[in-house]
Amino acid sequence: MSNHKAADFFKKLEGQRVAVCGIGRNNIPVVHQFLNYGAVVTACDRRTREELGGTADELEKAGAALCLGENYLDSLAETRSDLILRTPGMKPYLPQFEEARSRGVTVTSEMELFFSLCPAKITAVTGSDGKTTTTTIIAGLLEAAGYRVHLGGNIGRPLLPIINEIMPEDEVVIELSSFQLTGMKQSPHTAVITNIAPNHLDWHTDMQEYVDAKKNLFKWQNSADRIVLNADESYTTGFAGEAVGQLYMFSRNAKPDRGAWLSQDGIITMTKDGQDTRILPANDILIPGVHNIENYLAAISAVWGKVAPDLIPDYAKEFGGVPHRCEFVRKLEGVKWYNDSMGSSPSRTIAGLKSFDRKVILIAGGYDKHIPYTPLGETAQNTVKAAILLGATAGAIEKAIREYSSLPIYRVGSMEEAVKTASKIATSGDIVFMSPASASFDMYKNFEERGNHFKSLVAEIQTRKDD
Repeated sequence: MSNHKAADFFKKLEGQRVAVCGIGRNNIPVVHQFLNYGAVVTACDRRTREELGGTADELEKAGAALCLGENYLDSLAETRSDLILRTPGMKPYLPQFEEARSRGVTVTSEMELFFSLCPAKITAVTGSDGKTTTTTIIAGLLEAAGYRVHLGGNIGRPLLPIINEIMPEDEVVIELSSFQLTGMKQSPHTAVITNIAPNHLDWHTDMQEYVDAKKNLFKWQNSADRIVLNADESYTTGFAGEAVGQLYMFSRNAKPDRGAWLSQDGIITMTKDGQDTRILPANDILIPGVHNIENYLAAISAVWGKVAPDLIPDYAKEFGGVPHRCEFVRKLEGVKWYNDSMGSSPSRTIAGLKSFDRKVILIAGGYDKHIPYTPLGETAQNTVKAAILLGATAGAIEKAIREYSSLPIYRVGSMEEAVKTASKIATSGDIVFMSPASASFDMYKNFEERGNHFKSLVAEIQTRKDD
């Protein structure tokens, strides 16, 4: 069975003028896709040609026109586009977009367009923490059950370019950020919200705008859809009263009316229709930390009815986690090194710190998203042996730690210096945990580049021998 809706959309693209605003990783394949269907594409970006490097040449060679530089959005009125696709980092109600809408132009995004054209059922995950791991677990469990699964979104893969490959009987699993959800007017068949904590307050007007963006994940559902919420967290518990879909709650602390929970004897259990199904001991989960128990509770609630209970234990015992999330890198002379570059907020780093059975040497700091660091300082007094701080947030993190502890703090200017310092002060039995509690943009393009740089530096240490 083919995807008639997508086929009809792309057939009508020929000769249409399309502006793609933001030449990022996810939009580059979309530019190529639209060009292949005969659209007249203008790719717009704030960066200069020099800053874009080979990407500019690549897109021009493919047939796209470029509009670059500080006033790149002003060209939208001049090009008179029939369709505008904005990158998630652009707010949907910028003046240039509003002016285009006043002329009857559709302003959308790769993800919104995908939602409208996708023929398969979509499970989407958002949250301040845990969404990448939860998304990956959901996809893995569905694959174990025999489904053909398409995984993408904020996890790093644009899905619109493969829309014609997706069949109605497939399963689509998407991670969505608050950027992608801002202005969204479509919801998935299954919506999962792991938790809500302050994040991205450098982009959102305030905390309420951030929360409202997350609520768009389920706001447009109907009664046949499913919503999965964290029963142990105040924001998500508050969402329950607004839910239209079938409500599943997950909890480490109490048994919900419907959803996955952790029993007093440590067994992950599912309750539905008054029946309890014991699934697996939480200690059997390969990836460490109570936050990963929560990720499994959320994922099991999302796939219940599609994945047989007896498939879940084998997956949990074998899944080793996602790259850059509490990722074990290396052991040298008894010192274990972990890469948690995905820990781009204080709450994520706090969850990672609580995964270990001893105090760690923490490497932290980066781009400032204007998030309070007091909770991290409070946690550090019981979980951090020494802190190595760098980047724009180093001062704020040090101040937060000093409110609660006099543990040793080292200020450094680069990741190279951070790894070198950690190598000097670590002794056998120590854990070095790189979890920035901050975004990467002051020094790196993204958290993957930061994490890969850290791993390469650790791999290059020659003064110790691998155990």
